[in-house]
Amino acid sequence: MTHTGLALSHHALDPLRNQMRGPVLEPGAPDWDRARTIWNAAYEREPVAIARCMGAADVQAAVRFVAEGGHPFAVRSGGHDFAGNSLPDGGLMIDLSLMKGIRVDSQGRRARVEPGVVWGEFDHEAQAFGLATTGGTVSSVGVAGYSLGGGTGHLARSRGLSVDNLTSLDVVTAEGDLVRANEAEHPELFWALRGGGGNFGIVTSLEYRMHRVGPEILAGQIVHPFESARDGLAFYQELMAGAPDELACYPFLMKAPTVEPFPEAHHGRTILIFVVAWVGDLERGREVVKPILDFGTSLFGSVGAMPYVAAQTMFDVGMPKGTRRHSKAQFFGEIDAAAIDTLLEWSEALEGEATAAYFEPQGGAINRVDPQATAYPHRDKAFSFHLVADWTDPARDEAMREWAREFHQAMARHATGGVYMNLMSHDEPDRIPDAYGANLSRLARTKAKWDPGNLFRRNHNIEPG
Repeated sequence: MTHTGLALSHHALDPLRNQMRGPVLEPGAPDWDRARTIWNAAYEREPVAIARCMGAADVQAAVRFVAEGGHPFAVRSGGHDFAGNSLPDGGLMIDLSLMKGIRVDSQGRRARVEPGVVWGEFDHEAQAFGLATTGGTVSSVGVAGYSLGGGTGHLARSRGLSVDNLTSLDVVTAEGDLVRANEAEHPELFWALRGGGGNFGIVTSLEYRMHRVGPEILAGQIVHPFESARDGLAFYQELMAGAPDELACYPFLMKAPTVEPFPEAHHGRTILIFVVAWVGDLERGREVVKPILDFGTSLFGSVGAMPYVAAQTMFDVGMPKGTRRHSKAQFFGEIDAAAIDTLLEWSEALEGEATAAYFEPQGGAINRVDPQATAYPHRDKAFSFHLVADWTDPARDEAMREWAREFHQAMARHATGGVYMNLMSHDEPDRIPDAYGANLSRLARTKAKWDPGNLFRRNHNIEPG
């Protein structure tokens, strides 16, 4: 959904330029293509201009400009969203990617970061002090959008979701005001921001609770042939049912790349990969992961001590910038035999070049939080299932999206309902109630207070109540 408003001519942008410290780019500028390009190439849109914000004052100027002029706009921080919401067509992109400040308080175990920071940058700074907080499993994911939607990852089962570790946020509201939201200041807004996404304003700073992690954890990947997938997924269900909180394990179904060390006989065929991370005592971890190493006859792979920052990049190779993607997701209470049958039926011949289907474990600290303590409602789930359709040819756009929808519908028969908002695509407005669950009505009331005109609506939108 886009705003209605006047076209933005060069002259019309002068008031914004005069109020900003950062540049306002137009097509043809040297940095134009790099600035407007987002991670998911499936969205080919052209902004009229890009306001490259350098700080909160620039964000305030941009918000007042679009609000007063009725101009269409979108907000881009990391630019890693599956739904393409950060790239407007014919409007202003409010670009936060230059806001890269990171300050780690090692004694207080707090860190404050700006919204242009991505997880690889944050982890690098925090690990200098042996600290981390729950972050994305792809290092190029931006901290802001990820955190506002919930924030799962290798640390989530033991340290909670990202929203559970947020302690304070600075927000530019629909009025252009800069406010701080935490337990003491604007607590209802603070509640809504932790799972309600970008519906309530533009976040210009996030403060996190940090934890002692690393510098090394146990991590690695173990690759099995597709023929082992049925037994492997049943083994995984049983493994995670009794797993310690420190264990994160993801079973991926994807095509084997046509490179070593993948055996040539499996090139281009679907394989099963266990991606493993243990974020506790290393000796105990070796005992916990031994059954994973011992399962079946693997093609290759290992789990061992590695730097936490390296473990946080394990998914990077499968999620490069610049391919076309369509995302479908849902939650599961268990992975039963019927769900496994359906998954294997659809994944034996995966469409697309680098399509992946995988489960992410929930449980542990995630589920010990009251569903109403934050806006993120999905505290009773055991697994999240995620299908990422991946292709490169624009001519295949509709065929790939339709295939993903059909795969999703087949798996939905076994799911519990609900969807993790960060994994939704652009074509799912009907799933808004599934994303926010029982917290939707409270979110709508908070939206009505902070954004009654629904200025911030280019997102998985919560309409003012």
